[in-house]
Amino acid sequence: MAPARPQASAPLAKESAAQESTQSYEQYEKKTIDAQASFDQLTNDLFLDEVDNSLITLHYTLANPAAYGITDYDKTLGTVSLEDSKQALNDAKSLKVQLNDIDSRLLREDQLLTYNILSSYLNTMLDSEGLELYDQPLSSSLGIQAQLPILLSEYVFYSKQDVEDYLSLLSSIDTYYDSIIAFEKEKTDAGLGLCDTVIDRILNSCNAYLLDADHSFMAETFAERLEQVEGLTKQEKEDFIARNHTAIDEHFVPAYQRLIDGLTPLKGTGTNDKGLYYFPQGKKYYQYLVNAYTGTSYQDIPALKKAMSDQMMDDLTAMDELLTENPTLAKKLYSYSFALTDPNQILEDLRKQCAKDFPAIEDYTCSIKNVPAALEATLSPAFYLTVPIDRPQDNSIYINNGSTNTARNLYSTLAHEGYPGHLYQTVYSQLYENSRTKNPVRSALFYGGFVEGWAYYVENISYGYASDVLLANGASNITPLLVDIACLERNLQVNLYCLLDLSIHYYGATRQDIYRSLAAFGISDKDTADTIYDYIRTEPTTYLKYYLGYLEILSLQDKAKELWGQDYTPLRFHTFLLQAGPSDFSNLEKRLTETPITRSTIAYTQTEKKLAMR
Repeated sequence: MAPARPQASAPLAKESAAQESTQSYEQYEKKTIDAQASFDQLTNDLFLDEVDNSLITLHYTLANPAAYGITDYDKTLGTVSLEDSKQALNDAKSLKVQLNDIDSRLLREDQLLTYNILSSYLNTMLDSEGLELYDQPLSSSLGIQAQLPILLSEYVFYSKQDVEDYLSLLSSIDTYYDSIIAFEKEKTDAGLGLCDTVIDRILNSCNAYLLDADHSFMAETFAERLEQVEGLTKQEKEDFIARNHTAIDEHFVPAYQRLIDGLTPLKGTGTNDKGLYYFPQGKKYYQYLVNAYTGTSYQDIPALKKAMSDQMMDDLTAMDELLTENPTLAKKLYSYSFALTDPNQILEDLRKQCAKDFPAIEDYTCSIKNVPAALEATLSPAFYLTVPIDRPQDNSIYINNGSTNTARNLYSTLAHEGYPGHLYQTVYSQLYENSRTKNPVRSALFYGGFVEGWAYYVENISYGYASDVLLANGASNITPLLVDIACLERNLQVNLYCLLDLSIHYYGATRQDIYRSLAAFGISDKDTADTIYDYIRTEPTTYLKYYLGYLEILSLQDKAKELWGQDYTPLRFHTFLLQAGPSDFSNLEKRLTETPITRSTIAYTQTEKKLAMR
């Protein structure tokens, strides 16, 4: 008998192992492909659902909805109701289940970032369950009744269909406001109604819109926008103008009168003329607002209060040192003017100066417009209107000449709204995200802390740019040192307002408490103190979006310097933030520490830009 040859079985064993390995790899690859495809489908469906909630949202997100498969959509403003809020929460729960069913370990790097951000977003949203009636759609300056007319007046007509859609939208405003009145009555019945002071301010803002079509800025801007539509005959334009006049007189103006008539009987029913603290679940709702509107990484209110208090002490010390060394500058702090005061010159100067510290994008024009005089008392000092993701060239910045001091703060204001602020960040983030993933879901998620924090952060940087302009242009009634002091003063003021926000809404500070706090900072005029108190009381977390977002970015900057060492540059840090895009700050910190960008990702390449514009 021939001797046994056990080695003869080895090739068979190796072949079997190889087959098992191949099958295992193929199974893993299929699972990976399926998981990635499922995530893309989930997020794409979410995007389409979110933008299709109302025609205003759809139009301001997509100039050409048909390119995204949206051809049948509701042509109204929708409604505001408790049922709507509860349905939104149920949808979030369902989405959370679907998201959890996807194995995040199998996702691409860009998908994983979106997965984590979306998961955090849903968790925060679900924290509002049971608090739906605390939502406040109306307020004197930031309420929907103050913002909607501007959104309507800037509703761009890309085609004849857009004009038809707009007229349908305008004709639905009375129904929309009826739903808000019903919601306010439901809030009142639950003991969460508006106090008389707030109602009076809202009524005052409504009165500004009680103008017939012959005297309304809505009619004037409509005629101007019609000129942008190619192919319209003279008769078609005249017909559209006539229909718009009718819609203003029969729907828009009556809608504001119905708001007045609906809110007036609610006077005397509001039980709380102080902060959210004094509502049954006010502190819980305030914590939700802070998390939802700022995306903060701080675990609780006391922690973020400490961070802001520490920063205030640092800034007070710096201010004291500067004024001690230069006592004459204190007198000039309220009488200086910047070297540039023309809006277009300022934007061009900012665009050029920020090029060394921020990644490049294509040049985009921006229309500078004035807030209508009738609305100056009820609108913000300035604001940028977000462009559709498929039309990054349509940029507009409104300046409120009633509250913006051209000589003293227009330069920093336009840095905040334009370059390298909202305009620049919005366009960059949208182009980069779309060219990289072809999935626009991130644009449907609102992260006010990142967006406003970024704008406030670069506003601070712009004071340095202003100093460079002074040094280049020679004589002026403001020096670079005075610019530094002006920047510190601005930060101290906004920080103070944030701390007052916490005091009023989380710790229960009363009007008298705020008088004492403001007096400690040299603000003793009662009318001024009342204005500050009433604004913060009626617009909770508004200042926090700006300043807390700014502090979060400074914290990320410190971590980046520590991680990158000598490789840190402002350009690299800003590129990291912009390419990560709007997010909560916990996920930004995680991305920074776990997957820092490489040098090769710093440049926003021409190839990416060409892809984004297709």
